[in-house]
Amino acid sequence: MMAEKVNPVGWFEIPVTDLVRAREFYEHIFEVKLEEHRMDDVDMAWFPMQEGVYGAAGTLARGKNYKPSSDGVLVYLTTPDIDAALSRVEKNGGRVLAAKTSIGEYGFIGLFLDTEGNRIGIHSMT
Repeated sequence: MMAEKVNPVGWFEIPVTDLVRAREFYEHIFEVKLEEHRMDDVDMAWFPMQEGVYGAAGTLARGKNYKPSSDGVLVYLTTPDIDAALSRVEKNGGRVLAAKTSIGEYGFIGLFLDTEGNRIGIHSMT
């Protein structure tokens, strides 16, 4: 049973085939630095994370059981400025699937296809 005051997502992994290309793509879109790690036979590039704050941490992951897909699970990554992030998608090899869209009191969302073929959501309150 899940604890009461915990959000359901504790970690996410985005499958990639080319870790360097994917890392550079996400670093440009979100203007962050991803940290590379290897765990067993999986190469990873971790998104920046901070303990004790809202949201889940995650990674790009390359390994034999990781297959990028535009039809699988949809992860929404948070950004302070959807317009700015989406404007960097196509310049860095991705494709915008849905422009900034209001979801009322819950802010705004958009969708893009990354360089690996994954459909990724993006969310902001502004």
